[in-house]
Amino acid sequence: MALSSLPVPLPPALHANHAGIWLSDGGDDVLSLSRGEALARAADTPLLMVNAPLLGARLGHADLSGLDLLELFAFLFPARFVIPTVAGLARALGMAPPANDTQATALVPHLALAMLDWAGRPDWAEREGAWTSLKQLERLRWSWVPLLRDRIAQPAQAERWLFSRLPQWEDQPPRPQPRPVTLADEEVLGRLAALTGQGAETRSGQRDFSLAAADGFDPRTRQDIPNIVLAEAGTGIGKTLGYLAPATLWAERAGGTVWISTYTKALQRQLDREARRHYPDDASFRRHVVIRKGRENYLCLLNLEDALQGGFAGRAAVLAQFVARWAAYSRDGDMVGGDMPGWLPALFRRAGATALTDRRGECIYAGCPHFRTCFIERASRASQGADIVIANHALVMINAARGRETQGAPTRIVFDEGHHLFDAADSTFAAALTGREAIELRRWIMGPEKERRGRRRGLAARLSDVASYDADGAHAIDDAREAARALPGEEWMRRVHERAPDGEIEALLCAVRDTVYARAERDGKETDPGYGLEVDLAEADGALIDAATEGAAALEALLTPLQRLAKRLVAVIELAPDWLDAPARARIDGAISALGWRCDLLRSWIALLLRVGSAPDPDFVDWLAVDRAEGREYDIGLHRHWLDPTRPLAEVVLQPAHGVLVTSATLRAGGDVDTAIGRTGASHLAATPRWFDVESPFDYASQSEVLIVTDIKRGDLPALAGAYARLIEAAGGGTLGLFTAIRRLRSVQARIADRLARAGLPLYAQHVDPFDPATLIDMFRDDPRASLLGTDALRDGVDVPGDSLRLVVMEGVPWPKPSVLNAVRRQASGAPTAHDDRQVRARLAQAFGRLIRRADDRGQFVILSAAMPSRLLGAFPPGVPILRIPLDEAIERVRSRLGSATKLRQEAQNGSRIEGVPTRE
Repeated sequence: MALSSLPVPLPPALHANHAGIWLSDGGDDVLSLSRGEALARAADTPLLMVNAPLLGARLGHADLSGLDLLELFAFLFPARFVIPTVAGLARALGMAPPANDTQATALVPHLALAMLDWAGRPDWAEREGAWTSLKQLERLRWSWVPLLRDRIAQPAQAERWLFSRLPQWEDQPPRPQPRPVTLADEEVLGRLAALTGQGAETRSGQRDFSLAAADGFDPRTRQDIPNIVLAEAGTGIGKTLGYLAPATLWAERAGGTVWISTYTKALQRQLDREARRHYPDDASFRRHVVIRKGRENYLCLLNLEDALQGGFAGRAAVLAQFVARWAAYSRDGDMVGGDMPGWLPALFRRAGATALTDRRGECIYAGCPHFRTCFIERASRASQGADIVIANHALVMINAARGRETQGAPTRIVFDEGHHLFDAADSTFAAALTGREAIELRRWIMGPEKERRGRRRGLAARLSDVASYDADGAHAIDDAREAARALPGEEWMRRVHERAPDGEIEALLCAVRDTVYARAERDGKETDPGYGLEVDLAEADGALIDAATEGAAALEALLTPLQRLAKRLVAVIELAPDWLDAPARARIDGAISALGWRCDLLRSWIALLLRVGSAPDPDFVDWLAVDRAEGREYDIGLHRHWLDPTRPLAEVVLQPAHGVLVTSATLRAGGDVDTAIGRTGASHLAATPRWFDVESPFDYASQSEVLIVTDIKRGDLPALAGAYARLIEAAGGGTLGLFTAIRRLRSVQARIADRLARAGLPLYAQHVDPFDPATLIDMFRDDPRASLLGTDALRDGVDVPGDSLRLVVMEGVPWPKPSVLNAVRRQASGAPTAHDDRQVRARLAQAFGRLIRRADDRGQFVILSAAMPSRLLGAFPPGVPILRIPLDEAIERVRSRLGSATKLRQEAQNGSRIEGVPTRE
C-alpha cells in the first residue's frame, strides 16, 4: 500500500543498516539511497524511522532525528517490553516480521498506523495521563504530537497528576524472628514438584541439589557458625527452582525472609519469572517477593518533579515526560534492568537519565513531599515483610557492612552466581580516594556552588530546621562546609593538568599523577592515552608523602565536624522538641545514617593516606592510578584492596547469618574444591562447609566441540577480522564474539559489519552501538541471523538458548590484566602460573557456558589463538572434542555442523506473533 493511500497521511520511512539505505517514499516501490541522499532527506523533513540512534550510527550521523516509532511505543505502552527493531515492533503488534530490508522499510508506516490506532481504542490500558502528558510534550515540540493530537480526546474529568496516582506504602509492625524449622526431604521434594509443574520431567540431579540446598535452612547450632552449603551444579540442572523449593517452604513455615543474591541483572529477571510459579497471582507475588537494588537504580520522584518543572531543557525535558509516563505504570520504579525499556534513555542520547536517580546520596528522606510514594522506601519496607528478596551481591554486602536493615542482617542467604562472590567482595570492601569520588562528597556537603535551577542540595539545605534549633549543629554544618573546600571542586581535572591545584586533595592528585607518569615511563609501561596507568604505592617519594600527609590532615579536619554533627542529630532526637514530628524524625534518622557511612568513607581515605611512605600492610594492596578512556583522562587517585577480600566477607556477611547457600555452575572457578572454599569466604569460618556437586545432564560430547585455530597470527587485525567474518558467515549468524580489549572489538566490527550486512547477517556490538548490554542481548536473541560482539560483561551474563546462539568465538586466551592487584595476589599465592591459569580456566568455562543452555542446543566454541596452552583445556566439560586446526578447516566444520543460513532465515520469517496489545516478555 502506498503511503499516500494510507488512512492517515504519513511522511516517508527511512531504514538502514551496514548493507544499504532504503526509503519508502509514498509509492509502491522502496528506493535505495546513498548516505548523502538519506541525510539530505532526513534534514529536509521528519521521516518515519525505528531506532534513530542506531540508524544514525549506521549513517555516521549521531544527531539523526525524526518520527521514531520507539518513542511512540514508549508513550503509548509505558513499562511494556519490545525489541527495539522493526521485527520486534511487528511481533509486538501482531504482524509478521519482515523477511528482508525492503520489507522492513515498507512495513514501518503500517507499524506507525497500527500504533496510532491504539490511541483511539477504548481498550487502551495506559490511557490515563496520556492527554495531560501530550499537552506537555506539545509545549516541548515533540514530533509525534501533530499525529496524536486529534486521536487522544480530552477526558471528561481532569486527570490525576502523576504523584497523586502512585500508591503509598504503609508502615508495618516489625516481623518476629523466624521460627527454628527443619525441612523434611519429602516436603522439599513436594514443593519442587509443585514448582516444576505437573508432567514435568523428573531430574534426579535437580532433586539431589534441592535436598542439599535445604541443609542451608536448618537451625544453626552455634553462634557465628552458619550452616553453609557450597553447591556446584552444571548448566541444565535447574538450580533456580532447586533452591526456590526449600527457600519458599522455609519462608512460609519459619515466618522469615530469604535473600537471594545474584551478580547479573539477567538472573534477577529470571528469578522474577521463576518465583511467579509459586505466587501466580500478581497481588500475592508483590506481597511475598521483592526485588531490591541500590538506590542509584531507582527513579527519584523529587528529581523527576524538578525536571518536569523546568530543571531539564530540550531533549532531556522530553525524556522526563516519558519517564513520568513510565513511572505511573512501573511495578517498582527500577530504571536499570526493571520494566523501563533499556533503549529508552538511548533514544535521547542518555540526556538526563542518570540525573533522575539518587546517585549522589542527596535524599532528604521524610523531608521529601514524595516520601510516602517513594519507590526506594516502598521496596525497603516491602522487603522487611517479604518471603523472598531478590537482590545483588553488592547490596547484600553493603547492607551488612552498614547495618542499615532495620530487621538486622538476613538469617538465610542464597548466593547464586557464587563464582562472582570474590570479585563482588573485592569491590565492596575496597577504598578509592579519587577525584570523582571526592568531588561527589564535596557536592553532598556543600550543594551546588553555582547558581542553577532546581531544588537546593547540601547539608545546610537538608538540615535547615536542625540548624535553626541547635546552635552546635549549625556550627558543625558551617565547619563541615568550610573543611569541604579542601576537596576537589568543579574543573578539578583541568587544574591538576595545569599544576594549579585548589586545595589539599587536588594537590594530592597532582602528586599522584606525576608519580604515575614518572614510574610508568621508567618501567616501560604503555603510555597510549587509550589505556589506564597504575603503579605500586611502595617507595613513595617525598613530594607524594608530603601531599598525602597534608591531605590526611585536611580529611581529619572534615571528619571532625561531620562526627560532631552526627552526635548533635542524635541529641536532637533524644530531646524530642515540639517540632520533631514523625517525618522530621525519619529525615534526621536518614541523615544520621548517611553521615555514618560517609564518616566511614573518610576514615578509610585517611587510613590509606597515612600508609603512604610507610611499610606495606601485608593484608592490603595499595596502588596509584590514572584512569583513561577514549584518549582522555577521566579520574586520578589512590586505591586500596584487601589481599583476600573474603576475610571481611566472612566476618560481615557470612558469620551473622544462620544459613548460607553458595551455588554456581563454575563454583570451583577454574580450580578445585579448596579453591571454591577459599574464594567464597567459607575457609574463614570455624565449621567446614558442606560440599555438593552434580554434573550437567547435557551430552556435551555430541552437542558441542572446541576448535583452536592455529593459523591466525597474534596482532594481525585484518586476519582476525577476516576470521570473524568467515566464521559468522559459515554459521549463518547466531554468533557471540568475545574480546579482551575494546579497541580490537571496535576494529573488527568496523572491518566486517558491511560485509555481513550484505550477506543478510545483522551485527551488533557492545561499545559501538548506543545501547546497554541487556538491550543488545535482547536484539541478538530475537533474530537467529544476528551476531553480537562484546567484552567481559557478555562472557557471563548471556542466556540465549536455541538457534540464536550456536557459535562462540574468542579472539584469544583471556589472560588476566597485568594489574598491580593481580601481580601482588599471584605472588602471594605461591604459584603465580597456577594462579593465572585458574583465572583463565574460569573465564573459558564461563564463556563456554553461554553455548549449550538446553538439551537440544548444538554449538561450537572457537578460539582464534594457536598459543592456547593444553594445560588450560580442563576448563571444558569432559568428553568435549577439542581440535587444533587451520581456519579453513574450522570454517568447514562450522558450516557443516550448524547448517545453512537459508534455513535459519526461513525459520526467522515464520516467527510467532503476539496478538493484541504488547505484553512484557
